[in-house]
Amino acid sequence: MGRMNERHTPIDGKPSNSNLSSKPSNNKLSNNKPKVIGIGDNGRDSLLPLYLDWITQSEVLVGGERQLQFFPEYPGEKVVVKGGLSELAARLKSEAEQGRRTVVLASGDPLFYGIGGYLSSKLEVEVYPNLSSIQLAFARMGESWQDAELISVHGRNIKGLAQRIDGKRKVALLTDDHNNPVAIAAYLLSFGMEEYEVFVAENLDGSEEHTGWFGLQDLAAMEAADFSSLNVVILKHKADAASTLPDWPLGIDDELFAQRKPDKGLITKKEIRVLSLAQLGLRPNSIVWDIGTCTGSVAIEAARIARQGEVYAIEKNEGDLQNCLENMHRFRADITAVQGRAPQGLEAFPDPNAVFIGGSGGEMKELLHICCSRLQPGGRIVLNAATIENLYEANRTFAEEGFATNITLAQISRSKPILDMTRFEGLNPIYIITAQHKKPENSTAGEKETKAGE
Repeated sequence: MGRMNERHTPIDGKPSNSNLSSKPSNNKLSNNKPKVIGIGDNGRDSLLPLYLDWITQSEVLVGGERQLQFFPEYPGEKVVVKGGLSELAARLKSEAEQGRRTVVLASGDPLFYGIGGYLSSKLEVEVYPNLSSIQLAFARMGESWQDAELISVHGRNIKGLAQRIDGKRKVALLTDDHNNPVAIAAYLLSFGMEEYEVFVAENLDGSEEHTGWFGLQDLAAMEAADFSSLNVVILKHKADAASTLPDWPLGIDDELFAQRKPDKGLITKKEIRVLSLAQLGLRPNSIVWDIGTCTGSVAIEAARIARQGEVYAIEKNEGDLQNCLENMHRFRADITAVQGRAPQGLEAFPDPNAVFIGGSGGEMKELLHICCSRLQPGGRIVLNAATIENLYEANRTFAEEGFATNITLAQISRSKPILDMTRFEGLNPIYIITAQHKKPENSTAGEKETKAGE
């Protein structure tokens, strides 16, 4: 705490500019910038004397009901934060312009998944952080946390968490009433992530602080009401986790996927899958569509590349969709997979950065029109075609949509033993068609684009 005081308060007693937002300062209003002060669950005891002086001298005190309760005798105006942050930002700006001294109270570090980040992006504020709940939780564990993955599921969908944390040795989660410790344990078990043990820290620095270690099975069997709503969850690998963790590099072997029986083979083969994924040009935060997902092999590998993104898959056959869902949990890829015959159903998906089409179901022209019209700038569509007829139709349709295409014919053979010798067995040739928005005429693209009709 001494360092915090030292950083923000030089010996002249005035707040330093070093902690201010990066927006240009306005000298006329510099002394009236709202102060955003982090506060702990132990209320006034968590604040430096200087911060308490600022609160006492302020005319407006803003915060959640819990924070404001720490100051029952505050003489000025109290403003309770109940959503509507844009309105709050406008109110704070108005107060500053009128010269009214304003303090905003926020839990822990206001710039760590807190209100401070939003306010500092909308107006000039001074931010004075406290200890975050994550810092306190690791302190209670007696563990370093510079190597931890920090994720918030507070007010957020837990979807996609599995691939984001898979393989991470330490994970800190900010929770809420819905994504509580019990729900998180059940979620992890559904993806077979039993290598974790769980540390739950409740009401940190408060009068009802409680911490403890739990196994996933034991935790999942408890009730959400067994925990305070103010909690932090830390996941840590068990001591023997390294020897039990599954390892799935890019290009998961075909036979590891659950597939339709006895008609095995309805899967994008590993070699074609890797080439197609490369052509999709995925980024960590890409939004991906997999149309005609079947076993889900492409969608699953895409999710393990775009771990901070979102993957949406659609499949018309119920049996294949069930295999996809089984594979999703097997390979720890929490994708959104639905049954439907594309293009119907695509309207529920957000606009993609990348689209993979493994099967069109006979509606190629309409399907490609929708994909091209919804594709985000700079995105790619990759279509696998097994026949020259589908190749021709796809290439022509892309040209009509104003897209340029690049086509690869992949003819793959795999070695196969025969007695004490080895021969090669060919897979079906596949045309990998990659489509993008046409580049400007003066583009210096190094690769010549193939256009339909040429």
